[in-house]
Amino acid sequence: MVPAQGADPAQVGNVGLNIGIFALFVAVTLYFVYRASRTNRSASDYYAAGRTFTGPQNGVAIAGDYLSAASFLGIAGAIALNGYDGFLYSIGFLVAWLVALLLVAELLRNTGKFTMGDVLAFRMRQRPVRAAAATSTLVVSFFYLLAQMAGAGGLIALLLQIPNTDRVGQSVVIAVVGLLMIVYVLVGGMKGTTYVQIIKAGLLIVGAAVMTAWVLGIVGFNLSDLLGRAVANSPGRGEALLTPGLQYTNPVDFISLGLALVLGTAGLPHILMRFYTVPTAVEARRSVVWAIWLIGVFYLFTLVLGYGAAALVGPEAIAAAPGGGNSAAPLLAYQLGGEILLGIISAVAFATILAVVAGLTITASASFAHDVYANVIERGEASPDSEVRVARITALVVGVVAIAGGILVNGINIAFLVALAFAVAASANLPTILYSLFWKRFNTMGALFSIYGGLVSCVLLIVFSPVVSGPRSVILPNGGFAFFPLENPGIVSIPLSFLLGIVGTYVGGSRDFDHARYAEMEVRSLTGAGSEKALLR
Repeated sequence: MVPAQGADPAQVGNVGLNIGIFALFVAVTLYFVYRASRTNRSASDYYAAGRTFTGPQNGVAIAGDYLSAASFLGIAGAIALNGYDGFLYSIGFLVAWLVALLLVAELLRNTGKFTMGDVLAFRMRQRPVRAAAATSTLVVSFFYLLAQMAGAGGLIALLLQIPNTDRVGQSVVIAVVGLLMIVYVLVGGMKGTTYVQIIKAGLLIVGAAVMTAWVLGIVGFNLSDLLGRAVANSPGRGEALLTPGLQYTNPVDFISLGLALVLGTAGLPHILMRFYTVPTAVEARRSVVWAIWLIGVFYLFTLVLGYGAAALVGPEAIAAAPGGGNSAAPLLAYQLGGEILLGIISAVAFATILAVVAGLTITASASFAHDVYANVIERGEASPDSEVRVARITALVVGVVAIAGGILVNGINIAFLVALAFAVAASANLPTILYSLFWKRFNTMGALFSIYGGLVSCVLLIVFSPVVSGPRSVILPNGGFAFFPLENPGIVSIPLSFLLGIVGTYVGGSRDFDHARYAEMEVRSLTGAGSEKALLR
């Protein structure tokens, strides 16, 4: 059954069929997670999957980790509602991988062990730098988790036909997704999470390809015809759907968003942690190459999916659906193939959310357990078993916090929320990573200035931006304290963090600089000599 255009967007699909497809996917992935858990015998297994995945396998897993709900649900909705401005997310997310490939992937794999804190603390004072790195990781992961949980709420509310006015029902949905995420992490660790991400990446790319071919087939594979139909079916937007400025009327805000997107990936802790799951730096580089190809192809699909949703569903129907713009891709699937395709595509989107939140949760829990508990509290004397136990407890806490945050931001476009996470990552993490790897004089004080300065400035600017209390905000609409005019703070907080790293380094002087450790780090990062190896079975 294919619904007529203009059908009630709150009453799409068959609830029983949707639940059945979801249950089947959860059962299959939980089986793989359980199988993987039987081989978790050490901290390296739990955190880094024993470093046993090949470059292509890890590249597919990275694509699965990176192609989040923001990529599938959020970007399709952003393009459907805002056209050209929405496609900026696709461009920014893709270009960002060139920064990761050229500057951090191979060097991080050689230098670190399990977390970003390993790299930053390599030649500096362990306890303060690890504490700072863990704090940054937890904050970035929290912002990213908000987006995924919000996406889960909107998606399943659509499938279970829970209207936007039923906040309690949507909150229960978010809580169920969060609990399922916790199970994946507690049982499977990084190895189980990686298998889920590989499965999910394959399903997502195939599903998006089928929908893209279907949409293009309707317009005779004429992209111009598709754009024309999107314009014609978007009253009040018209030709503005094809030009910049529909969403971002302030050019500075547009530039700030682009800067955060391009620089953010190389500072995302859950992406950086994936480089430790391969046996060598060469495989880390191969991982990124595979990821770039898969991610690039997928983001080309989003252009067709977004404008296809505008042409075939209509922006008004999308905005009125549970989840708002985040429902564009599922509504397009329903328009194309009825209940069956809606159920399949929504299960893929659900897989997307579960895989990403599991990766984020294990990253946050690993950072706290490895950096704070093992190296700050226990001063490097914690046993591997106790470290993993603390990581599992932390995963439970992170999951509960993510559920509460997801309920709070439910309804905001998730691509936009992820852009805020990218801004925090680019402000707090990227300057410190680059200075640690490439600046000989960089020291502990510089690292602390850069991490905390970038983190605090970025979060404060977000709090006092229109995102939280502006007229379009769903958190505190018209709260009256939107003193910072930009929706994304990257253009201010990222340069400030680079500057603070320089200031802190000169304030700290030479007392924290260890020439021998820097020389060791330089050799290790460039050659791999002394880096962590795979576990032989």
